[in-house]
This record gives sequence, C-alpha cells and structure tokens, in this order.
Amino acid sequence: MRIVIQRVLSAGVVVNGDLVDKREIGAGLVVLVGFCGEDDDKIIKFMANKLVNLRIFSDEGGFMDRSLLDDGLEILVVSQFTLYANCRHGRRPSFTEAAKPDVAILMYERFLEELCGVVPTVKSGEFGADMKVELVNDGPVTIVLDSNDFPI
Repeated sequence: MRIVIQRVLSAGVVVNGDLVDKREIGAGLVVLVGFCGEDDDKIIKFMANKLVNLRIFSDEGGFMDRSLLDDGLEILVVSQFTLYANCRHGRRPSFTEAAKPDVAILMYERFLEELCGVVPTVKSGEFGADMKVELVNDGPVTIVLDSNDFPI
C-alpha cells in the first residue's frame, strides 16, 4: 500500500466533471492511495492509523507536533493506482504491481471505513472515475508512506 499525503489549507475533487457533486474539505490532508495485490486488512488498518496520527501539523511554536486527530481536521482520499507505476524499463509505465480493480476497490472501501471510524470529516473521490483534484498545499508538506517500509 502506498500513500502520498499532502497537508492542505483546502482541497476538492470533481468526479466525472460533475461540479454539482464537488467534494471539498478545509484544512487537513489530501491522501492519494494505491494498493498492491499483497495488501490485506492488517496493512490497511496499520496505514490508516499511521496516517491519522502523523504529527505533521504545526503547534503554537511552529514545530510539526500535531496530528490530524489532534486538531480535528478533515481528509480527502483519492484512489490512485498510478502510485504503483513501474518505470524501470522503456518509456511507458507498467502497472502490473498494482492490485487488480476488483480487489483494489474493496481495499479502498475498507481504508475509507477505517478512516471514517476515527476522523470526523472524510471525503473521497470515486474509485476508477475520471477526477480533477484541486488543492492549496500548506507548507508545502508532502510525505510518502509505503507499507513495505514498516514491519507490519
């Protein structure tokens, strides 16, 4: 499982060009998430917990010492299988490491469930849809988490 986290002042996603159904958040995190075939419920739970407890928001002294949960901030989650792009050979990325769509959608929904259990406001894109993501990056702070980097 790979996650790209961006700390934002605000963000939104438009799904399939439907401006009426624009999903927006204020201050918080935009999370791009991709899954591989080896991911399971244990990994999803670990990564969701790691994400919401990362101390990447500034305290009164300007130090990154507060988490999304500490400050009651919002989260926008967008599925992105391209996080598993393999560009080692040739010029066209291969996505064979990414989970197949029928499996990945279940993992994406499970990840959203985990987040909804602890974060007051969770908005999301739509799995497999054409999406346009807008955001105002705060910092900028961008962090990548890969489940292979942790002893899960």
